[in-house]
Amino acid sequence: MSGKPLSELDQETKRGVIGFVVKEPMGVLFVVATLFIPAGTWKWPMGWALVALYAIWVAATIALVLPKYPGLLAERVARKKDVKAWDTALMSVVGLLTLAKYIVAGLDLRHGWTQQVWEVPLALQIAALVMAALAYALGPWAMRANAYFSKIFRIQEDRGHTVASGGPYRFVRHPGYLGTIVFELVTPIMLSSLWALIPGAAMALLFVVRTVLEDRTLQEELPGYQAYAQQVRYRLLPGVW
Repeated sequence: MSGKPLSELDQETKRGVIGFVVKEPMGVLFVVATLFIPAGTWKWPMGWALVALYAIWVAATIALVLPKYPGLLAERVARKKDVKAWDTALMSVVGLLTLAKYIVAGLDLRHGWTQQVWEVPLALQIAALVMAALAYALGPWAMRANAYFSKIFRIQEDRGHTVASGGPYRFVRHPGYLGTIVFELVTPIMLSSLWALIPGAAMALLFVVRTVLEDRTLQEELPGYQAYAQQVRYRLLPGVW
């Protein structure tokens, strides 16, 4: 599973890698639009801080994963037929809630809904920004340790799917989801929007559900995962669950 120069990859993988490199920066621009158009202003430091987190995530993912697992980047943009129907449904709802969270946060800034109730202290916004950055960093770290960290869950038999047990997987079985849950809960605070907490909390709950369903499927269908689950007992929080 070691990396190869782009010129040495097969055509399907090469197209997938190029697709990832093109698509993900476009996603950053989409975040800019969904935040700042509803806000009606470009003067939003925490909005730009969030955009910067997304941009750094894209750059870090490409820098860390491309040299080691170029096929993973291709996998994350490919359309596969053997994905789990429950995961497709969950992630469709997550996509809508993500859109809702940023639109609501922007409208909140424009109309001052949260400020009418509580002005979020700057120190708390900065603390939320730090937590969001640390949580989001779990994603590239997990992908660096797991060649099968797909965007939509499936057992990747065509890619020789095996159990990942290194990096953050030494501590919890689903580190990427842990980072995502924390990120979804703290970014509304970072953006000073209590109303955006509603879709943010809903997404966090959906990722807990996804963790349950994915872990159950892995134990049933992926050889070696049950033994790994006995060694790493906790799904998301060490000592808790």
